[in-house]
Amino acid sequence: QAPLVESGGGLAQVGASLRLTCVASDRTISLYTMAWFRQTPGGEREFLAAINWRENDIYYTTSVKGRFTISRDNAKNTLYLQMNSLKPEDTAVYYCAARPKGRAAQPEYDYWGQGTQVTVSS
Repeated sequence: QAPLVESGGGLAQVGASLRLTCVASDRTISLYTMAWFRQTPGGEREFLAAINWRENDIYYTTSVKGRFTISRDNAKNTLYLQMNSLKPEDTAVYYCAARPKGRAAQPEYDYWGQGTQVTVSS
């Protein structure tokens, strides 16, 4: 079983919203620092946002700050990414990731999901 499973992707119009969900299969992993990345075909994986277990250390990359919100529900082993004001350039496969410790802004992660496709059309 994959340690992290994403859902919530799909097709959205420009300006619309989507909420991605990532469920950790292991309770221990769900208490790690967790993050969202995205990757376009032929592109590099982009580090978008991260949040630590206590939710007092949160990171956003500039391109999504103010539009995307990362949150978590530790009781449900779940990580979220609320995406608002979607743009065509947000089209990508979105991945969640986790690691045991470290600052949220560090881009190196140990556990990965399989990704969920988000397509924004105009």
